[in-house]
Amino acid sequence: MARRIDVTGTGGVRLAAWEFGDPPKTDPAHDPHDRHDPRHTNDPHDPQHTNAPHDPQHHHDVRQPHDPQRTPGASTAPDGTPGVLLLHGLMGRASHWASTARWLSGRYRAVALDQRGHGRSEKPPQGAFSRDAYVDDVEAALEQLGLDPVVLIGHAMGALTAWQLAAKRPDLVRGLIICDMRASALGAASQREWDQWFRSWPLPFATLADVRKWFGEDDPWVERPNPARGAFYAEVMAESPDGWRPVFEPEQMLRSRETWVYDAHWEELTQVRCPALVVRGLDGELGRAEAQEMVRVLPRGQYAEVADAGHLVHYDQPEAWRAAIEPFLDALSTN
Repeated sequence: MARRIDVTGTGGVRLAAWEFGDPPKTDPAHDPHDRHDPRHTNDPHDPQHTNAPHDPQHHHDVRQPHDPQRTPGASTAPDGTPGVLLLHGLMGRASHWASTARWLSGRYRAVALDQRGHGRSEKPPQGAFSRDAYVDDVEAALEQLGLDPVVLIGHAMGALTAWQLAAKRPDLVRGLIICDMRASALGAASQREWDQWFRSWPLPFATLADVRKWFGEDDPWVERPNPARGAFYAEVMAESPDGWRPVFEPEQMLRSRETWVYDAHWEELTQVRCPALVVRGLDGELGRAEAQEMVRVLPRGQYAEVADAGHLVHYDQPEAWRAAIEPFLDALSTN
């Protein structure tokens, strides 16, 4: 079960948070009916299953089930249950954390947030997509949800948001997990490559099978077939009159990205006071040397890596990902 909780971010932007309350029954990588396959999912975040957020001029959903329970910030979790907030990366959505969140729900109040411009949260055409806006959104969400002091778990852009908030508001964060996000500046060439990559997408896709095939096999950025990557992108597509298109606006993604790629973020790591775990996929974007330097810079840093995983660590190898972070979470609970 996933319960939608509406919260308000900075500037009045409407955000959708999702509280997960049931542990996973199977390994998502081996269950043909799991949320990794949008054709067979009951996950309320999936664009085929819900009236997913999109530009009404471009997208609609052919299936319109009842919306998940929408409530203010009150939780059904017992009083005193520690909180964890999961933050997706650029282009992601809260449902990408479903397997992890359901596993965590056995001992945490596990909530995943659709960040501004993503998932079912608002995508204001003239809205701010700055680092401050993303960080302030999470700060506001934590306070409205009553999750603090929280364990923040972030992937890629979400990890950067998490450590920036931990540096800014140490009183709100008691633990931090950074998943495959670099602290070094990526530069102008990287931003141009992303712009060109977005332009290369063969939109619209005729079917979700075409989405999975292009992102899992045909995309020039794919070195070898990667079904998990195809499934990851299928979750962020919605049907429009002419085919399947992303639920986000690529231009907003580029605006979001340009606010961090030109700068390094080492100084903020030094300001994180809570215990922090840096996790990388062995074939991910964060190299071992940089990850270990991040651990050295963090006042209370630790390191873990996941074999046979790329950038989408928690999605590529969900069981190995859980095994990598569990000792860190156990130690936080003990302390």
